[in-house]
Amino acid sequence: QVQLVESGGGVVQAGGSLRLSCAATGRTFSNYDMGWFRRAPGKEREFVAATTWSSGSTFYADSVKGRFTISRDNAKNTVHLQMNSLKPEDTAVYYCAGKRVSGAVAATRNYDYWGQGTQVTVSS
Repeated sequence: QVQLVESGGGVVQAGGSLRLSCAATGRTFSNYDMGWFRRAPGKEREFVAATTWSSGSTFYADSVKGRFTISRDNAKNTVHLQMNSLKPEDTAVYYCAGKRVSGAVAATRNYDYWGQGTQVTVSS
């Protein structure tokens, strides 16, 4: 079992930055692919970014590419999402997720564990 707890959300003006963190406890964190997803009001949960455990490769949704950076620290069992040049359309609840099984990192169905989410609000 893996428990995930997000932090770092808040309210920021357009063009600003936030850094989200996800702390993992439980099983060996380093063996999990880790992802960030978000759900905006009235919309489906969508993929934001992910990093694989095997190679540390990173993947991003087109909407955040060049603005967001995912990173992980296996020694501290944490994964971060640095969000720069934020836009009002980035407003959402952001979720950290972990998966042990193979499969596309962008697919929510492949993830076994989810955090409770942290709210990010970008004002115009």
